[in-house]
Amino acid sequence: MPTTKARRTVLIIDDEPQLRRFLRAGFELAEFAVREAENAAEALAAITLKIPDLIILDLVLPDRGGAELLDQIRSWSNVPVIVLSARSDEDEKVYLLQRGADDYVTKPFGMSELLARSDAALRRYFKSPTESSVVEAGPLSVDLATRNVSLNEARVNLTRKEYRLIELLATHVGNVVTHQQLLKEIWGAGYVHNVQYLRILVRKIRQKIEQDPARPEILLSESGVGYRLQPSTGKTRRSSKGQAAPAQKRRNVDREK
Repeated sequence: MPTTKARRTVLIIDDEPQLRRFLRAGFELAEFAVREAENAAEALAAITLKIPDLIILDLVLPDRGGAELLDQIRSWSNVPVIVLSARSDEDEKVYLLQRGADDYVTKPFGMSELLARSDAALRRYFKSPTESSVVEAGPLSVDLATRNVSLNEARVNLTRKEYRLIELLATHVGNVVTHQQLLKEIWGAGYVHNVQYLRILVRKIRQKIEQDPARPEILLSESGVGYRLQPSTGKTRRSSKGQAAPAQKRRNVDREK
């Protein structure tokens, strides 16, 4: 893990020189040290020489498919990998996330979006054991140690399944967690195709945490792929929901009936 003074390193794997220049400029402005590879062979050589802190991987490479390269990287490293693709196919997104991609960004994209997703992946990867167990998602606060969930400092009462969903999303805050991953973790492997169960659960949670459940700002959908918690941006808003007094030292997971 790099020290706090060291610049984090990103390896850009893409065969388009123009895109590599664009990405290099953006990451260097964000104070990353940038390395480049234009094909899978160069990428493997670079990773073998020194594992970067982050990999940006284009799916279409001249000598090997990006998905195959992702499999090879995942066989011996958990380094964060963000996939770039011109295709927005939902099945492909799910497929790559399940194979180990940390995120999936569809071209064209803005550099600010890619940097934000990169920061989220790096925060999760380099999370210190002594770091706070509290995850902030706008006005929503999730304490993974005490299992306490609060909205604008007011306790939110959740059932076991509702808390488990929030916990899974908080662990990957800012990144999408697929329907299949959530269904498997909450209901079990036999329910991975029962997406309606998940939609009903999400609807109930949004009634408790969103100011307008029809226009969610905290628990967001990635159409056809999964859900994610929107990380804090430094702004908070007041809600009429959850006005019960805070209970910071009590667990908030009610027994399901």
